[in-house]
Amino acid sequence: MKNNKTKIIIIALAVFCILCAALFLLLKNMPVGSIAVITVNGEEFDRIDLQTVNEPYDIEIKTEFGVNVVHVEPGAISVTSASCPDKVCVKQGKMTGGGVPIVCMPNRLVINIEGSGIDG
Repeated sequence: MKNNKTKIIIIALAVFCILCAALFLLLKNMPVGSIAVITVNGEEFDRIDLQTVNEPYDIEIKTEFGVNVVHVEPGAISVTSASCPDKVCVKQGKMTGGGVPIVCMPNRLVINIEGSGIDG
C-alpha cells in the first residue's frame, strides 16, 4: 500500500514538473510588447505598432538637443545613428520587446516598448 502511494506521488510530481516546464516555454516565446513609444524631452513623438510594420524604414529625429536616426523593422526598433558623443543608444542594438528602454540622454530621446500579446 505504501509503495503505491509513493508511486502516485512521484508520478504526480513528474506531471507537475512537465506542465510547469511546458508553460514556461510557451510564455517565454510570447511577445512581451509590440507598441514602440518614442519620446523626446518627456513628450511623445511617435507611437509605432511593430507587429504591423511590413518594410523597414528610418525616422530622423532632429531637435534642439541633437539628431537621432531610429530604424524601424518588423518586430524591432533601434537607434542607428546619433549626434551624442558616447553613442550608448546606438550600442544598445535592437529592441524587440519590453525591458530596458533605449535611451539617449544628451538628445533626451527614450524608446520604450509597451503593450502585450495578451488581452485582459
